Amino acid sequence: MTGFHLAQINVGRLLQPVDHPQIADFKNSLDRINALADGLPGFVWRLVGEGNNATDLQPKPEDPLFAINMSVWTDMDALAGFVYRSAHRDIMRRRKEWFEVMAVYQTLWWVPSGHTPTIAEGMAKLAQFERLGPTAAAFSFKTPFPAPDGQPAIPVLDECA
Repeated sequence: MTGFHLAQINVGRLLQPVDHPQIADFKNSLDRINALADGLPGFVWRLVGEGNNATDLQPKPEDPLFAINMSVWTDMDALAGFVYRSAHRDIMRRRKEWFEVMAVYQTLWWVPSGHTPTIAEGMAKLAQFERLGPTAAAFSFKTPFPAPDGQPAIPVLDECA
C-alpha cells in the first residue's frame, strides 16, 4: 500500500445528446463497463451522478454535450489494465462514433490515498496538461511521472485505434 493513488479524467463532446439513437450503443454500454471497472483489482473510486454513471453531470453548463468521466486507481498498471486490456478497449475504439475528436481529452495525476478528486480539480489538471504537456502534476499514459512517494509509473504504449 502506498500513500498515493492514480486519478484520471477523460472528457469528450458528444456528437448528439446522450439520449439520441446515434449515442445508444455508448449509453447502453455504460453499466456493463462501469461494473467491470468497479470489480477490478486496483479500482478505488469513480465519478457518478444521479445514475450509475456521470452522463448527467455538467462540468461545462454552457455545453450540454460535454461529457466527463473520472476515476481513481491504486496504480498505473491497474488503470492501464482496465483502459487497454479489458472490454473497455472495445468502447474506446468506437469513440469517434459518439464523440468529437479532441487533441487533449485525458490526463492522469497522483492524489493522496483517500482523496476524492473534484470535477473542478480534474478540469484544472486537464487544462494544465493541455497548456504545459506532461509534467509531474498532470501527465499521460505515454509520459507518466512517479508518485511523490516514489511509486513507479511505467509508460503504457497501448493505443486504441
